[in-house]
Amino acid sequence: MEPKIGLTPENRLKVAHALNVILADEFLLYTKTKNAHWNVEGPDFHSKHLFFEAQFDQLDEIVDSVAERIRSLGHYSPASLKSFLELTHFSERLHASNNGHGFIEELLADHESLIIHLRENINIFANEWQDMGTSDFVTGMLETHEKMAWMLRAHLK
Repeated sequence: MEPKIGLTPENRLKVAHALNVILADEFLLYTKTKNAHWNVEGPDFHSKHLFFEAQFDQLDEIVDSVAERIRSLGHYSPASLKSFLELTHFSERLHASNNGHGFIEELLADHESLIIHLRENINIFANEWQDMGTSDFVTGMLETHEKMAWMLRAHLK
């Protein structure tokens, strides 16, 4: 059954497609953070292991909420690794070594890239596609990523 939520079917489709890309980016960032959690080594192993765990827990919640937002618009969420890799802006390849500093630099760059992408789309959701709900939802995600990036950045001082 098609949602009757005050958005045209065309706008719901556009919003869902934009959210599909965000979902893919979030899933790749989640996977890269999980990799950091599993594979970090060095004298600060324990603290970084726990830090990355806290970050991927947050990302897991974000991934789920984006997928559910897509479903609430009447569309299906992509849910395969292949589809995520086709949609994402990110590379799954890590360029750093398996130490805390290297993982943090890589993850920080991805968070900052995602923050810019989210910021660029907030007004599009609201103004072009008349979806204030998704605009607000993405604003909340933006704020979460800004805080996560701050936490990563603080480790580099």
